[in-house]
Amino acid sequence: MGLFNEMEKLDYEQIILMQDKETGLKGITVIHNTTLGPALGGTRYWSYNTEEEAIADAMRLARGMTYKNAASGLSLGGGKTVIMKDPDNPVSEEALFRAFGRFVEGLNGRYITAADVGTHSQIMDYIYQETSYVVGTTLKPGTSGNPSPATAHGVYVGMKAAAKRAFGSDSLEGKRVLLEGVGSVGLSLAEKLIKEGATVIATDIYDDPKQKAKELGCEVVDSEEFLNNKADIYAPCALGATINDESIEKLKEAGVKVVAGSANNQLAEDKHGDILENEDIVYAPDYILNAGGVIQVADEFNGGYNEERNKKQVENIYNQIEKVFEIADRDNIATHDAADRFSEERIEAIQKTKRIFNQSNKSVLR
Repeated sequence: MGLFNEMEKLDYEQIILMQDKETGLKGITVIHNTTLGPALGGTRYWSYNTEEEAIADAMRLARGMTYKNAASGLSLGGGKTVIMKDPDNPVSEEALFRAFGRFVEGLNGRYITAADVGTHSQIMDYIYQETSYVVGTTLKPGTSGNPSPATAHGVYVGMKAAAKRAFGSDSLEGKRVLLEGVGSVGLSLAEKLIKEGATVIATDIYDDPKQKAKELGCEVVDSEEFLNNKADIYAPCALGATINDESIEKLKEAGVKVVAGSANNQLAEDKHGDILENEDIVYAPDYILNAGGVIQVADEFNGGYNEERNKKQVENIYNQIEKVFEIADRDNIATHDAADRFSEERIEAIQKTKRIFNQSNKSVLR
């Protein structure tokens, strides 16, 4: 893999490999950048074909968290953990994640973990038995709870900012929205859209979410027919890489002028962000739009979670998206590149303050 070469290329700080034979723990924690503060990023529990695949995924996700946290205005760097799941060898999740918690404690605050794909609040509770460097647990005083509603609200306000750029008004009343994926985030988003007077055409690969969406008032269609519907906005809220050569052609035929959703890594390749720009389709970059969840758990560091304060921070996503559009116009670049530049400019600005000696090195942890 040429691991050090890969780390140097995108300036990763640290990769930690963990194993514990007794519990079956095999994991990788990647700390990408701690310029803005300790690295915050979730723990993913997933089946990987190879160790190299797991490391590559952890590296990609950690760097994504650096950019997301920076763009969200948080005093946090970016990191991520992936723990390799072996479906053929069941283990005690409590034992495994408590062992992992001890490794997190050993990093002494350089890395703070949270829930991600394959993990949840009960697992965060196991980790909390061994370390305080975890958010989203039900046991810690001032915990923030389920982040899905905050994620949905951030997508909603960011979608309004994108609509303003595309249509001249941020009102979503009368707009037709193609909503792909109606899990907890997608369903909450659909409720907000319908309440404002939008028509939501929804799909999902599972029957239960589709039924819930129908009961909410969505027009539910099969996945095969989904992109054949006329619409103003496409909201990918399930799998990544749904913006590709084939889908862009269908979005054009459908009349879509805005892409704004909660899914991670929506662009199959960077070139697809350029294509959207060339086709005058406004793309609201995913890692800024879906940051509501991380903003919520990060609010725990402000003396405990406060719902009103957090809502104001999440609603600032509207302003963050507008700043991305301003950079795109200023530098004549596509919005996905502008989002990266927005994050990088903040990191570079704060990096300049590091030359000033500060004995206490204050952070969100103290």
